[in-house]
Amino acid sequence: MRLAGPESSVTAAPRARKYKCGLPQPCPEEHLAFRVVSGAANVIGPKICLEDKMLMSSVKDNVGRGLNIALVNGVSGELIEARAFDMWAGDVNDLLKFIRPLHEGTLVFVASYDDPATKMNEETRKLFSELGSRNAKELAFRDSWVFVGAKGVQNKSPFEQHVKNSKHTNKYEGWPEALEMEGCIPRRSTAS
Repeated sequence: MRLAGPESSVTAAPRARKYKCGLPQPCPEEHLAFRVVSGAANVIGPKICLEDKMLMSSVKDNVGRGLNIALVNGVSGELIEARAFDMWAGDVNDLLKFIRPLHEGTLVFVASYDDPATKMNEETRKLFSELGSRNAKELAFRDSWVFVGAKGVQNKSPFEQHVKNSKHTNKYEGWPEALEMEGCIPRRSTAS
């Protein structure tokens, strides 16, 4: 005996398909899919994903307080190097040695964690501005910041978010909300 009722014809709703790095739609040809998430307060570490590869995360144990930066070849999409720079107690010269010698077309992915700015100096802010940042000049203690820029960029990057640390608007006691940014970056062509 078969039961035929409305429940036998109910099908599960299709699940939303997720693409590289959890994006809601695929990137166009010759684009790199990315997701950058800042840290939450001083508790949950930041994440940087590119083309479905986690470049930096707490699970990979390669993030830290301050600025978490992944350098990527803008043509191949391959990771060059990923490092965390302590902007509270660290030496800003380590950061400068990391970002000063970048080659034309190098993509720079940045996710803040806890405090991105205390040790920032004029040169650091200028270098990030040259990479396409609009907000590097205003970054302050415990702000949340995510940014994707490139060496040799002509204009300001469309990939940047910044939330000021403000006791009136902070989501966590002492810290603003975490930021999450995703998108598709055009690969650099090999011909300059």
